[in-house]
Amino acid sequence: MTNHSNHPFHLVDQSPWPLTGAIGAFTMMVGLIKWFHYFNIILLFLGIIILILTMIQWWRDITREGTYQGLHTKFVTKGLQWGMILFIISEVFFFISFFWAFFHSSLSPTVEIGSLWPPMGIQPFNPLQIPLLNTAILLASGVTITWSHHSLLHNNFNQTFQALFFTILLAIYFTILQAYEYIEAPFTIADSIYGSTFFMATGFHGLHVIIGTTFLIMCLMRHSLLHFSSFHHFGFEAAAWYWHFVDVVWLFLYISIYWWGS
Repeated sequence: MTNHSNHPFHLVDQSPWPLTGAIGAFTMMVGLIKWFHYFNIILLFLGIIILILTMIQWWRDITREGTYQGLHTKFVTKGLQWGMILFIISEVFFFISFFWAFFHSSLSPTVEIGSLWPPMGIQPFNPLQIPLLNTAILLASGVTITWSHHSLLHNNFNQTFQALFFTILLAIYFTILQAYEYIEAPFTIADSIYGSTFFMATGFHGLHVIIGTTFLIMCLMRHSLLHFSSFHHFGFEAAAWYWHFVDVVWLFLYISIYWWGS
């Protein structure tokens, strides 16, 4: 074990998880391509399993470092906070690319799609049905995650647990409704630029919701194991920041793609 006592930094020990994570991501990508071309999902599932096992063990190690070994000092935590902020900023620009494609195509529709938006033959979703319900669900989840955070700051174990549990339930409910919406969709990702931008933007948002839900479930498990205190809970705080980011992106998606774009 490396001696960490002479400086405020956290120099991590050697770990196999970045390598196994890269192998898992590569396997999943190749499996995805194989699924698209040959309708064979075995390699895709293998990549997902490798990634899940890597996440479990990598997160376990980080939990040990921050909770039991005392390596996440105030100085280290400040660096983690800036890392999370920069990560969320990179995610913002990731979604800006989809909005750029959407507005580029919708504000000046080409003759190939009938010079109309939505394009001729496309029946968009009614923004006052499932999309509005999903908006209410995500806004409610933003309230419950804030309630959970404030309860944690006041050392209220039960309310932190209850509010976080409600947030996870709302997140799962949102994902189920979005899956139902995709199943019932009257158009596909192959239906002109409208279908492409719609499913790319909302699909990647749905993926981020699933990732955020995974973060929240991990936080609920860690809270049950008494890993968090009112002054040492950056893992929870990072998950809450990420969830608020997911909420804000959905508001922009709803207003621009579902409401204005329809």
